[in-house]
Amino acid sequence: MSTLLIKNARYVVSCDDSDTLYERVHLFIQDGVIRSIGPDYRQADAVIDASSMVVYPGLINTHHHLYQLFSRNLPEVQRMELFPWLVTLYEVWKGLDEEVVAWSSLAGMGELLKTGCTTCFDHHYVFPQGAGDLIAAQFRAASQLGIRFVASRGSMDLSKKDGGLPPDSVVQSINAILDDCERLFRVWHDPAPCSMRQVVLAPCSPFSVSGDLMRETAKLARSLGARLHTHLAETRDEEQFTMEKFGMRPLKYMESLGWVGPDVWYAHGIHFNDGELRLLAETGTGVAHCPISNMKLSSGVCRVPEMLKLGVPVGLAVDGSASNDGSNLLEELRVCYLLHRLQASAAAPTGYDVLKMATRGSARLLGREDIGCLAPGKAADCFLIDLDRLSLVGAQFDPMSVLGTVGFKGNVDFTIVNGVSVVQNGVLTTVDEEETVAKANQTVRRYLGR
Repeated sequence: MSTLLIKNARYVVSCDDSDTLYERVHLFIQDGVIRSIGPDYRQADAVIDASSMVVYPGLINTHHHLYQLFSRNLPEVQRMELFPWLVTLYEVWKGLDEEVVAWSSLAGMGELLKTGCTTCFDHHYVFPQGAGDLIAAQFRAASQLGIRFVASRGSMDLSKKDGGLPPDSVVQSINAILDDCERLFRVWHDPAPCSMRQVVLAPCSPFSVSGDLMRETAKLARSLGARLHTHLAETRDEEQFTMEKFGMRPLKYMESLGWVGPDVWYAHGIHFNDGELRLLAETGTGVAHCPISNMKLSSGVCRVPEMLKLGVPVGLAVDGSASNDGSNLLEELRVCYLLHRLQASAAAPTGYDVLKMATRGSARLLGREDIGCLAPGKAADCFLIDLDRLSLVGAQFDPMSVLGTVGFKGNVDFTIVNGVSVVQNGVLTTVDEEETVAKANQTVRRYLGR
């Protein structure tokens, strides 16, 4: 039995059903689960003095491409929009191997942990021939860091010769894809409460995946009890593609393939019309909002205020490192708040609304009720920020909103996952950061050949 006491917390922002804000309380953790939040002091194996700190639920990232960490900030793609950006970068990504995926995952998830993210969902869909077991490499990296990880077995079966965007070397047959989806789900997926590893089935997008693969993946997922994820409604190019090829807008096309429902969430979801937003709300189909990526690739502004008003499930995400170009959900949170203030004024979500999007909302997309808030019985995932610092002078009186309104720059003081302090005083405790940086940079140079 392991215990941890976060004592005398100045604030605990719970994001619970009652939006409880605790002041001057103790948070007691036992065997990775929160047992109590309140005035009672309990002895513990380890103690964190949080008398000047605010405790937040761990942030939950609902869409990422960790492998893209090693192709961010390449000058040749910085002025491109999505389709030409993808075509150019596929020529880089076709060189992926197990070592690249391992080190990019370690570096990307390490950055997430240092900025308050305790659960990462990654959408990996590039599987070059002979590259090794890429999803296993990701799970090993997550285990090494101590982050809660949800992997996807992504897929593509439409290459350039079929009218898609990727090269032939990174697409696979439907049978090979479905067989590997089932293998990975059975090997890695743990459905238990407070699970540290789960698997989602996630074909890439309507313009790189056939209708047959989408349909068969949905059938397989529902037979296994897996969730479903894909990109949708990210750009006008995609809308034109589905209209020309199938005579339907992207969401209608996905609906025809069985891809709506509370077990489905889409990345981006920018270009939905009013009727489509209502369909999302009625079916419980979710959206992972990626504001920085949407801005960088000039894709558009997601209709988040309308989605929240209608009850569409919405979570927050950083998206791939090459379209962001980072793995910092705290930065995403503030940009989300500012973007929608600019776009929607008084109708925009508040700073606290955006925090709940990155916690409760994101947990809902992943189908998780054990994470996303701080309450007895929930997984002990949280991060702590010391309020007595120069950048937060005068910003201490609304801890529920401050991450959106003022924002927080830099590394958090503590990140706790499953009751374990994986970041202490802004530094990862589970890996040697200097060694990780050196080996990751060495791998980048080999991978890019530059």
